[in-house]
Amino acid sequence: MNILVCVKQVPNSTEIKIDPETNSLIRDGVPSIVNTFDGFALEMAARIKDKREAKIVVMSMGPEQAKAALKECLAVGADKAYLVSDRAFGGSDTLATSYILSKAVRTVEAEEGVFDLIFCGKQAIDGDTAQVGPELAEHLDYPQITCITDITLEEGKIRAERQTENGKEIWEASMPAVVTVTKPDFEPRCSSVKSKIAARHAAIPVLTIDEIKAEVERIGLKGSPTKVKKTFVPPRKNGGVVVQEETERESAIKLAALLSDAGIALGGAKK
Repeated sequence: MNILVCVKQVPNSTEIKIDPETNSLIRDGVPSIVNTFDGFALEMAARIKDKREAKIVVMSMGPEQAKAALKECLAVGADKAYLVSDRAFGGSDTLATSYILSKAVRTVEAEEGVFDLIFCGKQAIDGDTAQVGPELAEHLDYPQITCITDITLEEGKIRAERQTENGKEIWEASMPAVVTVTKPDFEPRCSSVKSKIAARHAAIPVLTIDEIKAEVERIGLKGSPTKVKKTFVPPRKNGGVVVQEETERESAIKLAALLSDAGIALGGAKK
């Protein structure tokens, strides 16, 4: 079985910096991690590999530093990694990004074989759009199931448990297919020292605009219909008041007094 997992390297910092001209994140000098939901997606793929013969390829679109995220993935179950990177891709919104990834998928398939299943995280924790996975499925003309928490494979099709606001649903789709993964009931596995060393020395091919044969009009700022009119970092909230007297009773009395002084009734309503 041939599996692809799309991952994204995201900032691991509360000090987000934004380019005022392009309204895009400034990533230079900011600590980064593998996007949380992509880690869940990789673990779900690895669990399939635990049960049957399978090859896992990971792919990320980003700058050269994104190779570090790909090497993390190689250390926890992935067999091969590709970085999709070119200055021409800069400023791409979700539509342009999903188009670039779809072209990269077809390019990699010429080398690795057609993918039976493509995993994506539900969303990236820096953008929170949840659009790239579904858009990738549309570009590839594949069936898709979003926000899954579990998956089983049958002959030529998948059966996935999907999380919704009203509970859980069971969906089926034929392969090849694209699935996006939300928080499952398990955590990603840890890497071993041996796997970390092997991943550190792994060669990661870089796919540029020339390799994937993307149309210039459909990438970067030019190919991005989404326009960001304003960006800002939310102000930090002031710290709360800790009420910690010698006894619980004294703490309750002190809290009641503070609420009364603030004009808040004990029932929660303003006086």
